[in-house]
Amino acid sequence: MRKQYHFWPGPEGLDAWDVDRLIQLSEGLAIEEVAISSIEEIDSIYWFDATERPTVRKVVEHVGLIQEVDIAYPILLGPDGRVMDGMHRIARALLDGRDAIAARRFPELPEADYRACQPEELPY
Repeated sequence: MRKQYHFWPGPEGLDAWDVDRLIQLSEGLAIEEVAISSIEEIDSIYWFDATERPTVRKVVEHVGLIQEVDIAYPILLGPDGRVMDGMHRIARALLDGRDAIAARRFPELPEADYRACQPEELPY
């Protein structure tokens, strides 16, 4: 699996969580079924922003990732319900016409691995 981070605005800039560490931290959490309609990010700009433009090539790259996912792995949610890992699995579930997806939810937000960082500065 490719190296991934979850980014979220923090008080000093972007904070980042190493997804491999999030997966390890979530292993003891119960799996719950979450309604896809309750996931707010499905109606937001998620993979693209001012620096990452949705070119046809970039959209096709994401389509490829969506096709390759294993929907059997639960997505990871923060305590507020935001997606910390698994948006490609959510997209696949949407394409497949599913109403719900398996998830593990952190009761408390884990400490970020990096604070006030830039994505291009992190080790991949």
